[in-house]
Amino acid sequence: MLTIGQLAAYAGVTVRAVRHYHQIGLLPEPERDASRYRRYGATAVVSLIKIRTLANAGVPLSQIGQMLEADASTFAEAVQRIDSHLRDEIERLESSRKQIAQLTAGDSLTLSPQVVSYLDRLRAIGASKRMVEAERDGWILVAARWPDRIIEWMPAKLAQLDDPQVVRLYRVLSEIFDSDAGEDALLEEAADIMAALVEQAYSSGDVLVDEAQDDLPDLLDALAVETDPRAERLRNLMRERGWSGWTRVERLAKPPG
Repeated sequence: MLTIGQLAAYAGVTVRAVRHYHQIGLLPEPERDASRYRRYGATAVVSLIKIRTLANAGVPLSQIGQMLEADASTFAEAVQRIDSHLRDEIERLESSRKQIAQLTAGDSLTLSPQVVSYLDRLRAIGASKRMVEAERDGWILVAARWPDRIIEWMPAKLAQLDDPQVVRLYRVLSEIFDSDAGEDALLEEAADIMAALVEQAYSSGDVLVDEAQDDLPDLLDALAVETDPRAERLRNLMRERGWSGWTRVERLAKPPG
């Protein structure tokens, strides 16, 4: 006859686990002997080993009791159900592991390689961290709405970064983003560059967003203002130069004022 500690050691579990199995009715609790100790026989050892084996295999404790009492065919069916559940759980965990692994991928978690390359080019031309992050968030919105058009647009976007005006624009915007001041002179310069670039784009017919009924341009404009409220001032400066906004850009019939 074994004490609870000896029983636990024999079956390879803890005393706490044995007591828990008693509490939930999974393992019968023997009467105490004359010395007020509980003593366990060979049957208890066999039962505890079965419980441990099923629990280690992933069988919920709530199902182990039924499985111990089941006949061979019922036991086999229960094992198949549990195996199917475990396969589904393994697939879910593997998918989670892949997603977690992607978290180390930075920008590539949500963006295509083409956009990631574009963001790398922005860093190379001197765009600040905040500027690149703002651009990245905008491209996340674009990719979610028009994923198939990214590859079509990116060669032209990359080519724009060879334009000294575009390089200067990103550097000016970076200075604005990284400053806590109003930076009126820089905002004026940014508006001048943007107006000139828009004029060139309109002259060549090269306009990135042309879906007039789509709400994404408005969302992108809103993102710019949410990222830095001074974007609203920049939009007003663009209007003074005869252009509405910077995403869905339209020439105003007559500049304000």
